[in-house]
Amino acid sequence: MIYIFEITIVLLLLVLGVLIWRLMLVQKEKKEIQKRYTVLQDRVDGLQLDTLESRLNPHLFKNILNSIQSHAYQTFFALDKLAHVLDYILYDSQQKLVTPREEIAFAINLIEINKIKISPLFELRVKTKVNENDKLYEEALLAPLISIDLIENAFKHADLQSADAFISVLFEFEDHCFSMTVSNKISDKKAMKKERSGIGATTLEQRLRIIYKNHFQLEKHIEQSIYTVQLKINLLDYKNQMSIIG
Repeated sequence: MIYIFEITIVLLLLVLGVLIWRLMLVQKEKKEIQKRYTVLQDRVDGLQLDTLESRLNPHLFKNILNSIQSHAYQTFFALDKLAHVLDYILYDSQQKLVTPREEIAFAINLIEINKIKISPLFELRVKTKVNENDKLYEEALLAPLISIDLIENAFKHADLQSADAFISVLFEFEDHCFSMTVSNKISDKKAMKKERSGIGATTLEQRLRIIYKNHFQLEKHIEQSIYTVQLKINLLDYKNQMSIIG
């Protein structure tokens, strides 16, 4: 009996030791999360993107950070994606042009961050159809952040409640053309008016006209409460035009 009692004590001490060790790990992870959150918060506070080339409302990222903080189980994943997004916005997007590969990677990271705001049961479809052998796929010919307004508007105006609600995003790069198609079920609720409301769509069209002239198509239509927008840019024609200009 004494032997069994001693074994039980040893096992209890081992269990207690494991629990203390795990608690210390959790506390360490919590401190690391808070540290990363603070760093990202500081970077968002310093975000200055008010030019026509890269206009973006920093409140978007403040809202995302708040969402991340309230969903602890996704914190590490979401913060990692947000870090990549901020790096792209603060550094890569300061270049006049980026590669289609870089812009698509940025857009997918942005979508992953936005997923934290919707139910796991919500239907979110993201597909890529890319010809990586296309010589222009790795050439800096695409305006940075060209995809952000289409993604942001889909999550802003989509119906997130009904059983048949969805958001669909398709990225394509074939025949030297970058294409992006976004569809979503429109919410019956009127979107609340926000400061600078509607500026994203206007800015996108302005940038497209200034940069790509007549080498792009931006089509929008609504059918049976489903809003679809498709952006297509012929990068080969754009490159040839730039070569002529010099």
